[in-house]
Amino acid sequence: MNNLHGWQWQTVEGNSYLTCDLLSAWQHGFFTKVFYPSTPEDLTSILQPKTSAYRVKQVHGNIVLTSQEITTAIAKQNLDNPFPDGDGVISHISEQSVWVASADCTPILIGDRKTGGVCAIHAGWRGTSQEIVKSAIARLVEFGSERENLRIAIGPAISGKMYQVNENVAIEVGKTIISDAIDKTEGEILHELKQLPNSPLFDDELPGKVRLDVSRVNQIQLEQLNINPEHIAIARNYCTYQHDDFFFSYRRTGEKKVQWSGIITNN
Repeated sequence: MNNLHGWQWQTVEGNSYLTCDLLSAWQHGFFTKVFYPSTPEDLTSILQPKTSAYRVKQVHGNIVLTSQEITTAIAKQNLDNPFPDGDGVISHISEQSVWVASADCTPILIGDRKTGGVCAIHAGWRGTSQEIVKSAIARLVEFGSERENLRIAIGPAISGKMYQVNENVAIEVGKTIISDAIDKTEGEILHELKQLPNSPLFDDELPGKVRLDVSRVNQIQLEQLNINPEHIAIARNYCTYQHDDFFFSYRRTGEKKVQWSGIITNN
């Protein structure tokens, strides 16, 4: 199908999922709602059969676990809650895939061109306010990654112009990218956010409300970690709220249905 700004649609048995050119060295996919209720184990077989899948119980935080840590945690937990809490998964072991689910929150997939290691991140506004991408990059570096070797795809999420939030939410998220935010008033933080190039903040017609681009905040957080902007791709043309033919959106319908995003190690 068509290629739009480095993002391509792939098809399997007539069903479409999205890939990013920056991650062309890895089998990966941002899957659409048509695959629901397939599990990561089901979807891994589409990308690369006989590959083990790893995921967490997403809690809107900033915990990032390795596949080994997940295996250990599962062995210690009861069957009613088999997956450990977290919002990011990494692996450097061959033939492993890492996965996150989303339905407006931002899915992020990362690959390391040198080690072949991978990471999947679920970044809602709460996780973004806790700087989950910084936690993920730190964990990747812990296992031998160098930032210049990372390639990062920020997948389909609710667009900033569609995501109405209270000003206090925007402040909580936005202060992660404003220097010396602790010494500034809420009004100053909002003002500085609006002054940023390609600002993640938009005005709203209701008092006390704004529109917030959480994906853009994650992009800025990554750039502030000295990640080369050319090594970050963001799926701006795909909004989960607006494109109901492709994506579930909790904000649109209130349904707790998700689409999965995953990537397989390449080593």
